[in-house]
Amino acid sequence: MATKIHPTAVIDPKAQIDHDVEIGPFTVIGEDVQIGAGTRIGPQCIIEFSTLGKNNWLTGAAYVGMPPQDWSYHGEHTRFTMGDGNVIRENVTLHRGSHATNLTSMGSNCMLMANSHVGHDGRIGNNVILVNCSSPAGHVQIGDRATISGLVGIHQFTRIGAYAMVSGGGMVNQDILPYVIAQGDRARPVTLNLVGLRRNGFTKEQIKAIKHVFKTLFFQNLMLKDAVAKLRAENLPPEAALMLDFVEGSKRGIARPRRNARELETAAND
Repeated sequence: MATKIHPTAVIDPKAQIDHDVEIGPFTVIGEDVQIGAGTRIGPQCIIEFSTLGKNNWLTGAAYVGMPPQDWSYHGEHTRFTMGDGNVIRENVTLHRGSHATNLTSMGSNCMLMANSHVGHDGRIGNNVILVNCSSPAGHVQIGDRATISGLVGIHQFTRIGAYAMVSGGGMVNQDILPYVIAQGDRARPVTLNLVGLRRNGFTKEQIKAIKHVFKTLFFQNLMLKDAVAKLRAENLPPEAALMLDFVEGSKRGIARPRRNARELETAAND
């Protein structure tokens, strides 16, 4: 199928646009842009300094590859990239990298709902969902299949682990461990994302090991480093060991359950 470009769209002559791409009215495709086959771009979008993979859908009024909101940025040539099969809804803003890393990147099969934002130098994994008005700041990392609910703010340089969920309105200022549900201001784990794990095919044995790590890290009155050392001596499956890797890689610190909630340990056993 031939590429369809609306006559009111403005396309940089050096833009690389693959076959079967649709570009809607009043959209601007600026400098240094590559767009993969089958991608649909709705009306009134702006895309610059970006690479979009195949079969992405931008419904309209999305701003992709905009300059970073960083006072130290002075026009350096930086980029934004995304993989394949992403859905970018209306009024989403995706900023390119700053001079710190030169890149903001997003994987494949993500859904970014209306008015969500990805800050400069972010690293967004695959199958991530950002619900309406969620806002990861600069340098935030979000693991595969994480869900960031509506109106969530994430502090710069913070990490969200794979398969984690941050509940609506959460304010995140420390790293959120993989597989947990976190909520509140400041966001803390309240339980494991057991429904998400089962839906994604984790076995009973894998979930049992993840529960064991969660309880050992937070409910055995151990220093975090001592809990990690104890768990490292065990023969954990890779899915559970990922939690230890995440803890050891933290620079902002790991968000921990609030100690006055006794029901948390019960929730970990469900």
